Amino acid sequence: MKLVAYALGVDIGGTKVAAMIMREDGQILKRSEVASTPTDKEEMFNQVIKCIEMLLNETNVSIQEITGIGVGIPGKVDRENGIAVYQNNLSWTGFPIVKRLQDYFSYENIVIDNDVYMAAFAEWKTSTTNIQDTFVYLTISTGISCSIIHQGSFIRGNGFAGELGLLPVFTTSAKGSMERLEKTASGPAIKKLAEKSYENNDFTTSEFFKRYKEEDPEAKIIMKEVVDSLAHGIYSIICLIDPHKIVIGGGVMNNHPFILSLIKESLKQYLIPEQLHSLSRLYLSELKENSGIIGACLKGIDINN
Repeated sequence: MKLVAYALGVDIGGTKVAAMIMREDGQILKRSEVASTPTDKEEMFNQVIKCIEMLLNETNVSIQEITGIGVGIPGKVDRENGIAVYQNNLSWTGFPIVKRLQDYFSYENIVIDNDVYMAAFAEWKTSTTNIQDTFVYLTISTGISCSIIHQGSFIRGNGFAGELGLLPVFTTSAKGSMERLEKTASGPAIKKLAEKSYENNDFTTSEFFKRYKEEDPEAKIIMKEVVDSLAHGIYSIICLIDPHKIVIGGGVMNNHPFILSLIKESLKQYLIPEQLHSLSRLYLSELKENSGIIGACLKGIDINN
């Protein structure tokens, strides 16, 4: 009788650490979650351990039954040496996360990758994309970034490819000047725009979206700027690589899916007739907030490939 293979995925962020055990057939056994402690590297590592051990205890799956462990980490990672190189929301600069986990669990099969790449891998694996196609996953959340899979392989460049949030885009709030996309359309950027517009430093993104749905004129102005900035960024992707499919996820989009139709409408100001097909190639994430952790599980299953 063939033994059931399991993979363990970990998604590490500045707010929370999530872990999941998945069978090789895709069945999810259990998900666990703990709060991050991003200002202290050792405390942060301890939270990762806590999350994994909680999961193993709750499922009664031993570490020896795990085929592989995939770990998604924000920012720049050194996959070959298992090092978290740089993150702007954690204190793990140059942190040897793979070796620390290997030593703690006495377990070797551990692989790391950037968290957006993990999410892209999950969305790509579960989509109907042809293996020869060019696929893009774009996340709009605390930050903005994308990952590109071309003919089944990631395009990584020199290690920092896909940082769309760094792209300068035109803004109206700055009187037509340019600002990085992440500063104009991410979750924190939306909050700052709303705080400034309503002259209230306690204004929340939830209140902003509530006002928008109530057709508040000020909220509509802010939303137009956010959407136009996103359309500008997405158009750069379309011009550079003309992907067969762009999947958009992240907290902002997952919680407010109506934004996709606004983006498509704004994109029309840029698209030439030969590019109009791109509008039908924009999709919302199907895995939503679980894309990163499912991708980490799939990397664990795929660890020897």
